[in-house]
Amino acid sequence: MLSNHKIGFIGGGNMAEAILKGLLAAGVTPDSITIAEPTTTRRDILSDRYKVNVSGDNAEVAGKTDIIILAIKPQVSQLVLKGLKDVLTKEKLIISIMAGIRIAAIEAALNEGCRVIRVMPNTPALIGAGATAISGGSTVCANDTDMAEHIFSLAGFTVQLEEKLMDAVTALSGSGPAFVCAFIEALADAGVKCGLSRDIATKLAVHTVLGTSRMVHETGDHPALLREQVTSPAGTTIAGLHALELGAFKGTVMNAVDAACNRSKELGS
Repeated sequence: MLSNHKIGFIGGGNMAEAILKGLLAAGVTPDSITIAEPTTTRRDILSDRYKVNVSGDNAEVAGKTDIIILAIKPQVSQLVLKGLKDVLTKEKLIISIMAGIRIAAIEAALNEGCRVIRVMPNTPALIGAGATAISGGSTVCANDTDMAEHIFSLAGFTVQLEEKLMDAVTALSGSGPAFVCAFIEALADAGVKCGLSRDIATKLAVHTVLGTSRMVHETGDHPALLREQVTSPAGTTIAGLHALELGAFKGTVMNAVDAACNRSKELGS
């Protein structure tokens, strides 16, 4: 599906690297990929590690590729898009992974008819376990969104959604890994408080979260049902769940996702 395409990245950060790894693992040749990255050290790392083409010139990379992945910070989007306007034509497929930046804002900064797809991946894509949502703009066709889905499926799970839901996706799966890491850290700290070594507590916490996530995924059961299977009458688990309820655990997590969602909307305004 990608064999006849030249793929360009505008930005060579961690998420770009995650997508790059998926492409290479799927058999895309390094010489068909070019990355525009302003930092010399980072360019050297990507070139040495993956044998792909690198450049410090955004317009040069966009000009000689036909699938362009915008992997830049949202705060610099308008400046970067202004510099790419002359080379991003309707013949090129533009895929943005910028948090909070709406398709309409990208289309408005470019020439009429540009094909723009908005994508929100997350950091587990670095190990091929990402969760990515995809939304197409007004000028894209089914083949375009299928192409985007194919690219990001190489780094994990994908789903196509209406763009109006992208702020929620950004908050839940985009910011979610940070929330899960905070929970793992808290579990490990609690283990240390109860007498475990730091190393053992961390390993137990990590594998508890990993195993539970796999169990929810593979059984298809509602998390509440699986939670009940662990919760014996007058046992240790119900005592701990009571403490979580007293601390408004579920409400706090919901508030965290809601705050992230509101921030995503601010970035796009």
